[in-house]
Amino acid sequence: MDFYSESLTTALQLIASRDPDVVSAVTVSIVVSLWSTLFASLAGVPTGVAVAVTEFPGKRAVVTLLNTLMALPTVVVGLFVYSLVSRQGPLGEFGILFTPWAMVAGQTLLAIPIVANLTMSAIKGADPRIVPTALTLGAGPFESIRRLVLEMRFGIMAALIAAFGRVIAEVGVAMMLGGNIRGHTRTMTTAIAMETGKGEFALGLALGLILMAVALIVNMALNALQQR
Repeated sequence: MDFYSESLTTALQLIASRDPDVVSAVTVSIVVSLWSTLFASLAGVPTGVAVAVTEFPGKRAVVTLLNTLMALPTVVVGLFVYSLVSRQGPLGEFGILFTPWAMVAGQTLLAIPIVANLTMSAIKGADPRIVPTALTLGAGPFESIRRLVLEMRFGIMAALIAAFGRVIAEVGVAMMLGGNIRGHTRTMTTAIAMETGKGEFALGLALGLILMAVALIVNMALNALQQR
């Protein structure tokens, strides 16, 4: 028990003193996850709305694909993006491998299916009279869909929060595409894995506590929005 109590005490001291390694890892994690969630929302929200409100051949297959992609292993996404941005890849000339932007690209791909699926579920759960009523009142198709999205904005925000929670806690993409470079691409999850392996249990525990706090805040926000 002495080992755990000492490690916990040291971990709390690292957090309280704003240890540079802790601050750097937390900052990189949050910034990368926010950018990833933003880009995922730009692709996922329109996709989810479009699939929910339109009927087209193969719709069931598209829904199945989106559901399948939600469980896509992070290392598979990392491998795919790595093949694109490595020196031998088609995007290698841009030199983004082992940078935060490579991590953003991978995490965006992870988050898009989550945003699209949860947005689709939110739109399907809306009052079916919203669009017909808007059309009756003289609104065009685009305006009717816009009003539908506004009506279900809390459900869509919940989708974005869920996506943020997913990407901030992942490790495969961050490790493969970021390279775990101290002060540059090292995130909370990659730092926990590395520091624990080195025997620096206190630092890993400090980052773990912060990550758990972030997860708690994300889940509290998600539950609050789902009840709206």
